[in-house]
This record gives sequence, structure tokens and C-alpha cells, in this order.
Amino acid sequence: MLQLVTYRNAQGIRTGLMQNDKIYASGRYASMQDVLDDWAQASERLPDVAQRLADRSPEMDAELLAPLPAPRNIYFAGANYKDHVAEMKRRLGLPLDEDPKAGGQSPWFSTKATGSTVVGPGARVERPRGTRMLDWELELAVVIGQRCKDVPVERALDVVAGYTVANDLSARDHIAREGVPDDSPFRWDWIGQKTFDGSCPLGPAITPAAFIPDPHKLQMRLWVNGELMQDSNTGQMIYDVREQIAHLSSCVTLLPGDVILTGTPAGVGMARNRFLQPGDVVRQWIENIGVFEITIG
Repeated sequence: MLQLVTYRNAQGIRTGLMQNDKIYASGRYASMQDVLDDWAQASERLPDVAQRLADRSPEMDAELLAPLPAPRNIYFAGANYKDHVAEMKRRLGLPLDEDPKAGGQSPWFSTKATGSTVVGPGARVERPRGTRMLDWELELAVVIGQRCKDVPVERALDVVAGYTVANDLSARDHIAREGVPDDSPFRWDWIGQKTFDGSCPLGPAITPAAFIPDPHKLQMRLWVNGELMQDSNTGQMIYDVREQIAHLSSCVTLLPGDVILTGTPAGVGMARNRFLQPGDVVRQWIENIGVFEITIG
């Protein structure tokens, strides 16, 4: 399996390829965004490149970074795993519909700012000022590889360049604005909860879609200080990747380099009344993509 990475060495930040945990310089593209902008051609060359890597020397001093350091847009899905919805209803008493799709509802999305929200393997993420309820959310991240609008469900996976691992970190105590009435539509603060420096760890690599024929059959796990917190499968999605892409593209034109965070399974800290503390090490893994760690500051 061949994966796409961004890394740092003595020459600076570079785009490369990873095979059997060895990193190789790309040489052709200056950034991951350049790869995605040329995805139709780049993807066709992958089988030939994979065969030729055995004759090349791997990079010896490469430090992995977020594979896509600057996504064009980041969209995140809410309440999209059956086991997570059941957990939030059971433990927190939230009035959530366990089968909104059957009732004809559309997927729910919001956006997370790009830029300083994205960090990679080994990053130290500082808790936002005043936050005592910093939570983890392991998610399969979909990386878009072509400009598209109004994509039908049956063709939606064709616009995917690949997949990576995300943690949609959430400051739960910043979800509502103080002093605003409970019934006000301006009470909810999605920026405060979801968009802060380091709130979107991505890594360790992008696995091209060709190597993940079915993104709905992937095991996924997250640990905090070695203790298993989330242990689920992408088959638990309520709205699958195809349905999410079709809905989003009906609202806005998706672009190469857009990232879709597809929801988190059961096992989040809010359901346990347990939250991340300074010094905690968070390890996140998804089958056929890989594993990486971050540390909370």
C-alpha cells in the first residue's frame, strides 16, 4: 500500500510517499495541495510509482506533519454514528433521533476553520483558555480530489482522493454563550467549541481511495494515556460517506483539498464525564490508514 505524506527534513517541508513505514521524496509536487489539484493525473501514476520505490533510498531524517497542512475547507458531521447517538441519549438524556435518515432528515454539518486548527503527528495541543471540558472525537476524514457540485450518491466515492485519521477536538464547555437566553438562536457557539488552535489533528498519512475500496468497513480506536476509549467501526455511520458527499455538494461546490470529518463513534469523554488534561497523550488509529499521537498542553 502506498500513502501520501507531508514531512519535514533539513531541506524544509516536503511532500512524499510512504510505503512499509518508509518515507520517500516525491520530487514532482511542492505541496499536498498541488497533488490534489492534479489528482486525476497523480492517481494514475501511483501503481507505477509504487513499483519503482524499491530502487530508491528512503528519507532518513523525516518528521511526519499533518498530511494536508492547509485544507481548503473543513466540514464536520454531527451525531452520525449509531453507537454514539445511543450513548448520548442513554448517558446524557439528550433528545436525539437514533434514525434520522429513516425520517427523511438530511445529514447535519458545520465548518471548522482551516489554518491554525490543523496539526499533525507529535503535536502539542494547548487547551483553549478557560476550558475544563476538552473532549476527543476520533473521525474518518475524507479528502476530496476533484471539483464537484450536485454529485449523485452512486458516484460520490469517485470524487474522493483518499482518507486520513482526524480528531475533532471539542471544547464542550464553550458550546453556549454566557448571558444569552436558552431559547435564543444566537446562544450556540460552534466556533468556541470546535475552532481553536490545534483543534483538528490529522495524520499520519493519506491513504488513496484505491487502497480503501469500502470506507465503511474500517476498524477505529482511540486511547488516552494507553486506556482504550473509542473502539468502533465506520460501518456504524448513519449517513455513509457517499450520502455525506452528495448532500454537501448539493449545498456548495466541493474543491480538491476539502476535508470532510464524517462523525465520531461512542466513547467520547462527555459521555464519561472525563476530559483531557495537560500532559495527556491521545493516540488515534484507523485501519488501513495508520496511527499517530498528540499531547495535550
